[in-house]
Amino acid sequence: MPTEILMPALSPTMEEGTLAKWLVKEGDTVSSGDLLAEIETDKATMEFEAVDEGVIGKILIAEGSEGVKVNTPIAVLLEEGESADDIGETKGKAEAKPNPEESTEKAPAPKEAQDGPKAAPVGKSDTKAPAAPRDADGKRIFASPLARRIAADKGLDLSGIKGSGPHGRIVRADVEGAKPAAASASKEAAAAPVGKAAPAAMASGPSTDAVLKMYEGREYTEVKLDGMRKTIAARLTEAKQTIPHFYLRRDIRIDALLKFRGDLNKQLEHRGVKLSVNDFIIKACALALQAVPKANAVWAGDRVLELTPSDVAVAVAIDGGLFTPVLKDAESKSLSKLSTEIKDLAARARDRKLAPHEYQGGSFAISNLGMFGIDNFDAVINPPHGAILAVGAGVKKPVVGEDGQITAATIMSVTLSVDHRVIDGALGAELLQAIVDNLEHPMAMLA
Repeated sequence: MPTEILMPALSPTMEEGTLAKWLVKEGDTVSSGDLLAEIETDKATMEFEAVDEGVIGKILIAEGSEGVKVNTPIAVLLEEGESADDIGETKGKAEAKPNPEESTEKAPAPKEAQDGPKAAPVGKSDTKAPAAPRDADGKRIFASPLARRIAADKGLDLSGIKGSGPHGRIVRADVEGAKPAAASASKEAAAAPVGKAAPAAMASGPSTDAVLKMYEGREYTEVKLDGMRKTIAARLTEAKQTIPHFYLRRDIRIDALLKFRGDLNKQLEHRGVKLSVNDFIIKACALALQAVPKANAVWAGDRVLELTPSDVAVAVAIDGGLFTPVLKDAESKSLSKLSTEIKDLAARARDRKLAPHEYQGGSFAISNLGMFGIDNFDAVINPPHGAILAVGAGVKKPVVGEDGQITAATIMSVTLSVDHRVIDGALGAELLQAIVDNLEHPMAMLA
């Protein structure tokens, strides 16, 4: 039976996406690893690769289609001996609107299970694929012909390999990295029950109908929520409901920092480098996490993970939402390297071109609204991070100097939001003090 190509989950939070562009057309022959389409997720536009070989028999979802649920059939792949006449039933299933109340676990088994094995497609190798394997109970193990050939060459037991293709089908990627000794272990792991992912937290409040009725007769514009906005709403609601936040506030004198930054920028001008205050803040936080390693941690459900490197996420505002790209190993990078890297990540974030590994992870985040004139604010922790630093604007204020005289100084107010499950009050205060020391004595950050 023709194989359905399903809408993939290209990020951990993706529930639906937009099929932005097809990179193949009906009748094209594809191999594992070939690009099939560009898909817009809740965070970025990503390329979707084929995991099997065959011919594109039918495209079921047109370009530009929005709200395509994960695991919805988007195209049909034909093997040798199959034709477009074989996909009538598959097409009918794909065009039927999926019932959101039904779990993907209830999806009907592929008709291939009843029809028996198909003829092997013509691949790049002249070796014919072995007959469809069966497990100890005599049940057929569904695997692509290419996967069967590779498994036979490597002496792998397919019954011990968990498939990642449609309906659990074993594909090339599943067997290429497998080893004979690991096959049995994989079988045991596959037998372990897999629980369903917890549903995303949704905002509470009046129902949509109740709100619409409340504003009946008033002029308004209804704005449709895209995937990113839905994800932000769900994750931040979950964060405020489940994370025991507490807040630590400090005022930081940054006159020395501003002077040091000005001197450095003059010296770096010929290299085309211009450091921002935010670059110094990133470096200060990265070094502080090294100085207070127990605060460089994340919440992992039933345990705390203390990270060795300082992977610092930085909130970047984009149209309709925000990204938090992660600067990995920030403690070991120069200010100019951090400046160049965050500029690149921010630019690609605004174009929604970041890959998931570039905005996932990290143990700590920075949200800077100082450039918008905000004096101070409290930021919401981005799970599983242990803390986030909210940064306000630098403002000239009267202060009492060491000699007891009143003078003017540039003061930047910051608030450290802390997950009390990960970091206690004294530890959070120690971390914030380390950040303050770095920013008030910026030259020491280069030592």
